[in-house]
Amino acid sequence: MIDNKITIKGDTVVDIQRGAIGHRATWTGLTYTKGCEAGMAEEMEKVIRQAISETGNTQGNEIREKCPDAEDVSVFADTFLSPTLQKTFEITFKTKNKDRVDLEFHHCPLLKAWQDLGFDDAACEKLCDMAMDGDRGIANAMGYEFHLGDTIAKGCKTCEVSFYKKEK
Repeated sequence: MIDNKITIKGDTVVDIQRGAIGHRATWTGLTYTKGCEAGMAEEMEKVIRQAISETGNTQGNEIREKCPDAEDVSVFADTFLSPTLQKTFEITFKTKNKDRVDLEFHHCPLLKAWQDLGFDDAACEKLCDMAMDGDRGIANAMGYEFHLGDTIAKGCKTCEVSFYKKEK
């Protein structure tokens, strides 16, 4: 059972950001489910993954341009994860150094939007993995590896996300 709790409440900017992210998730979720209803599940997943991945690559290139030292993964994290974004997803850093950043997300506004639409756990898990193609694209644009461990959408307590330097 998915438990996507919110502990940071009443922060106007965080609430606005969560709303915008949830709105984006609603579009994606409804696009995917309507495609599934039309018998095009595989095609919709492929197209949505391509679009999200390209979005991630675009965002990653923008982050790379703003990042004072893209060789330092902790500097990337500071550039990518603003204090507001950290509060939005209720992120804690498990590791943060020049070679790697390991994060735990305690809330997901995308998942909340899908839950609010009444999507079952399997659909939420599929949409979550599709959405993570954006983070995979960011890692790719930065020249990093990416790892997704546990996710809230799989019924786990947190989402475990890692960005780290590629092996040479």
